[in-house]
Amino acid sequence: MRMILVGLFLLLYFTASLVVLPVLWIIGRFNLRTKNYISFKIVRWAFRVILFIVGAKLTVIGEENIPDDRSVLFMGNHRSNFDALIHYVNVKIPMGFISKKEVKKVPLLNIWMDNINCLFLDRDDIKQGMQMVLDAINMIKKGIGICIFPEGTRCKKEGELLPFKSGSFKIATKSKCDIVPFAINNSAALFEDSPHRFFRKANVVIEYGAPIQTSEMSREDVKELPDKVRDIIAEMIEKNAAKEAV
Repeated sequence: MRMILVGLFLLLYFTASLVVLPVLWIIGRFNLRTKNYISFKIVRWAFRVILFIVGAKLTVIGEENIPDDRSVLFMGNHRSNFDALIHYVNVKIPMGFISKKEVKKVPLLNIWMDNINCLFLDRDDIKQGMQMVLDAINMIKKGIGICIFPEGTRCKKEGELLPFKSGSFKIATKSKCDIVPFAINNSAALFEDSPHRFFRKANVVIEYGAPIQTSEMSREDVKELPDKVRDIIAEMIEKNAAKEAV
C-alpha cells in the first residue's frame, strides 16, 4: 500500500510539474534567486510527504548545527536512496546535491534537480569530476550549500563506512566554507533492507556534528581532514545505533 501511495503522489507531483515548472522558468528569467528558493521549498515539502507516506520516523540530533545564515558543505554516510530526502528536510537554506550523472536522464526530475542547484558527476571522467568541484565551489561562494556523500556509493552494511573520496573535500578547502558532518542510522530499513523490498516503517536517526572550519587550516590539517570527518561520522553512527529501536 505504501508503494502505491508513493507512486500516486509522484504521479500527481510530476503532473503538476507540467504547470509549475514553466511558471518557475518565467520567474527565473526575472529573478533566479527567487526561482531557486521557491523550488527549494517545494522540493523540501515533497520530500516530507514521501517520508511520511513511507513511514519514516525521524529523530534529529544537533539541529542547532545546521546553519541558516551561510552556505556550507554537508558530508554524511550513505546507506539508502532515502538519505538525500532525510537530510534535505532538515536544511534551512537552499542546497544542492552531488548526484550521479545517470539521474540527469530522468525527465522532469532532472529539471527539478537543476532548479535546486544539483550537480551531476561522471565517475569515469576525471576531467568532468574536476569541473564539478569547481562548479560546487562557485555555488558555495554564491551562498548555496552543497551536500555530498564522500563514500561515493551506498554502503551495504549498517554501521560501517566505505573509504572517503578525498577529492570531495576540495570543495570546502578551496571555497573556505565550513563542513557540517552528519550521520544517518537505519535509513536502509525503509526499503533496501526490508525482506521483500517493500517500503516499511522505520525509526531513522540523523545527527549533525559541529561545523568544522576550513578557512584557517594548515596544509597538514587539510591532509588529515578526510580522516577527521570520517572519524566524527563513524563516532556518531556508533553512538546512535541503539536509538534506532526507540
